[in-house]
Amino acid sequence: MILALFMLAAYLVGGIPFGLIIAKTIRGVDIRQLGSRNIGATNVLRTVGWKGGLVVLILDAAKGFLPVLLAKSLFPNPIVTVGAGLAAMLGHTFSPFLRFTGGRGVATGLGVMLALSWEAALCGLGVALALMAAFRYVSLGSIMGSLSLPFFMLMFRQPLAYIIFTSLAAILIVVRHLPNIRRLLAGEEHKFGERPSQQAVAEEE
Repeated sequence: MILALFMLAAYLVGGIPFGLIIAKTIRGVDIRQLGSRNIGATNVLRTVGWKGGLVVLILDAAKGFLPVLLAKSLFPNPIVTVGAGLAAMLGHTFSPFLRFTGGRGVATGLGVMLALSWEAALCGLGVALALMAAFRYVSLGSIMGSLSLPFFMLMFRQPLAYIIFTSLAAILIVVRHLPNIRRLLAGEEHKFGERPSQQAVAEEE
């Protein structure tokens, strides 16, 4: 019972739409009606400003980091730990406060990975940032960074549960980025620094 309540709490925490809250607090706007219409840090950065985007990035990452860190201390079981991370990511991507819509899960996933294995997480982040710097596609960096994480977990000899989880998380992130992938293949994806049209779909976090 306690474990079930903990997972529910992780899901609800993950579902807090910080992008929506911060945009309304700073500018008094509904971020879902601006830019790419997504609640993630990338859209907040583009439409509200870098300070708002940075705050959303940190808070979204914390939604994944804190539940996993708490799970590691309360339940010394890798399966329970990754369960908390998965619950937080599902809460972010399918928020109960937004009629089960949400972001792409990248920032929250980064927070989860940092709590699981900071070494693997930083390596994956390095892959993402390198690709973003080279090609200026946030979506490309997010996708490839997430796909690299299972290999880094394996390299740093993390528990099998962590490797399986990062593989599943990468699949979730790829699925949430399918519109971006289609635009990348068509040469229509917006680069970082460009303003997307009102109809564009987010490149998320």
